[in-house]
Amino acid sequence: MREEITLLIERYQDNLFAAAFSICKNAADANDIVQETFLQYYTIDKEFETEQHIKAWLIRVAINKAKNINLSFWKRKRVSMEDYINTLAFETPEDGPLFEEVMGLPEKYRIIIHLFYYEDYSIREIANILKISEANVKVRLTRGRTLLKKTLKEEWNDDDQ
Repeated sequence: MREEITLLIERYQDNLFAAAFSICKNAADANDIVQETFLQYYTIDKEFETEQHIKAWLIRVAINKAKNINLSFWKRKRVSMEDYINTLAFETPEDGPLFEEVMGLPEKYRIIIHLFYYEDYSIREIANILKISEANVKVRLTRGRTLLKKTLKEEWNDDDQ
């Protein structure tokens, strides 16, 4: 017996998410597990006896995938941003909050700011590393600086009150 994948997704998506989430305690990982489970069902060449057998198989696969994520190197070594920042040594006390703000920027600006200021790469070197034009690096650097200035100015004004 093989059920149509769209019907299975409709019926069991929430069950698989709940099972995965209860193990990995992370919504993004649980969503990935649900997708991978349905993909595995779609790609295997296996006949099932009943719909209950399909449901049990799907849940078992989702649980195993969630356990594997919890055992993975990346999951064991993952730390929160606050814990990571506490491990860094900054030259001045103001550097910590600045680093947090840089890490809060959208990725395309954060990478440019990090490479330019923290790693001391030139605009040309950054363009080569990221395979984008030097003009694009300059634009992203300017926009990233503007966002940083705006957020830091808001924090500065909040401190004055």
